[in-house]
Amino acid sequence: FRRNVINMIKFTLTNEILKYITEIDKNRYNVSSVNLSPNIANKLRKNSKKKSSYASNKIEGNPLTENQVDEVIENDERKHFLKPEQEVRNYFLALNYLEEKAKSKELFSKELILDVQKLVEKGASKEKIGLRGPMPPGVLFAVYDSKTGNADYIPPEAKDIPELIDELVEYVNTTDDHPLIVAAIVHYQLVTIHPFEDGNGRTARLLSGYILDINGYGFNGIGSLEEYFAYDVDEYYNSIQMGLPALYYSGRDNPPHSEIWINYFLRMVLLYSNKVCDLQLSSNSDEVAGSLSYLKAREKELLLFLIQNYNREFTPKEVSEEIGVTNKTIINRLAVLSKNGFVVPNLVKQRVRSYELSDFTKKYKNEIVDKIK
Repeated sequence: FRRNVINMIKFTLTNEILKYITEIDKNRYNVSSVNLSPNIANKLRKNSKKKSSYASNKIEGNPLTENQVDEVIENDERKHFLKPEQEVRNYFLALNYLEEKAKSKELFSKELILDVQKLVEKGASKEKIGLRGPMPPGVLFAVYDSKTGNADYIPPEAKDIPELIDELVEYVNTTDDHPLIVAAIVHYQLVTIHPFEDGNGRTARLLSGYILDINGYGFNGIGSLEEYFAYDVDEYYNSIQMGLPALYYSGRDNPPHSEIWINYFLRMVLLYSNKVCDLQLSSNSDEVAGSLSYLKAREKELLLFLIQNYNREFTPKEVSEEIGVTNKTIINRLAVLSKNGFVVPNLVKQRVRSYELSDFTKKYKNEIVDKIK
């Protein structure tokens, strides 16, 4: 069947598209059954955001290596950054911003689009932030090939942008299309409408990722979809362009074979979700050893004692009396166990009153005991 929205990409639900959706859904189910400790999950998430910041900017020709990106993101933010460094930091900030928005499942809106582009272009001149305005008479706004100087793409006129954005927002918030299709369409429409002077591709990648995230396809924020787009930049651009003329009004507004882009997008999401499955399952098997490696011998002894003696809540005081060390020593050791996801503090009016073993410890208690012994 076909969807019909004015000035919007239309698509036919093919067997190939359905096959991709089914495979991605399987991966989504597999990932949801993996229970990572907070320590490992946070580390994987941060690494994933660094990879995404590197890959998304690499697509735009950013010259920094992955190691340089890692350094820039970890550096003091008061330092003066060069443009390529600022760009990767901006992308990382935008990912953090959308991670927060996703927690409350904030609706897709024009304001959200503008806020993300503003973060992407932080530090740029004022005219690069916000929707682009009309060009002076006789001047054409186009995306030019850096090597040949030819116009690769001539986007819609500035006067059409507000309506096109409103239409996209309405589509996202009212459609019953599958979220994976919606994410693909958001990506295509934002790149194609090209509403900004700069930052269109990065904004499109961030917001299609946001659509995936709020619909349960964010895979716990682990792995980088942008990495897959960046593997073959020519294939990425060719899939978006679909062999159509450079002028927006000559077919890009309503591509006759939109399945070229949708199949490509879903194939990249499938590759990405396969990697996340592998990453989470291998992290899971290494996880007990990895988490225990952060503990000193006395902390491991305490953890072993707790597993063997407490299937209920406990207080530092009762543990200190049983073991015969000071209350303060137990509190310090419990803080380390809590930080590494082995125990969970129970708070009353912001104060820790008691602790209990975490779900992670309960699930892997036999492995933990074996490794400590």
